[in-house]
Amino acid sequence: MTNTIKFVFSNPKYVVLSFAIFIPMLIGLLIMSEYIFLEPYVVSHLPRGTELGFSLIVIISALSALVLPMNVFRISILKSSTRKMSGGVIGSFVGAAAGACSCGPIGFAVISTFGSVGATATSFLTNYEIPLRTIAIGVLVITYFTTVKSLKTECKFDP
Repeated sequence: MTNTIKFVFSNPKYVVLSFAIFIPMLIGLLIMSEYIFLEPYVVSHLPRGTELGFSLIVIISALSALVLPMNVFRISILKSSTRKMSGGVIGSFVGAAAGACSCGPIGFAVISTFGSVGATATSFLTNYEIPLRTIAIGVLVITYFTTVKSLKTECKFDP
């Protein structure tokens, strides 16, 4: 597995892509989860008891920054067969989207837009934020292993 990561990230383009995914995703999720506040000035705050949620956000961002460039690399290798590559990319996006479940200030817009259905969805996402993020991490880990296995098979290099 380590050789696969070295093989993919030996190209600086994928290292830059990884940072381009990690930093905005981390900052965006921290803003949505109300760990970073932008008004009246930029402040970060980690309330006691929310350390697990914070660390899950960091893990999701890191796994997404690892998996997505590997899948882009895989797509560039397998340009002809789109059926083989769709599972890894879809799994990456599902895992990353599931990690963005904490609504915070966005929940009020959802409630006002969709009424009682929005309120139900917002309360579900808020109540089950930690399990949903844990599932997202699981999806990203599975996607990572399937991507590594696929790259080992299709690139024909010895680990």
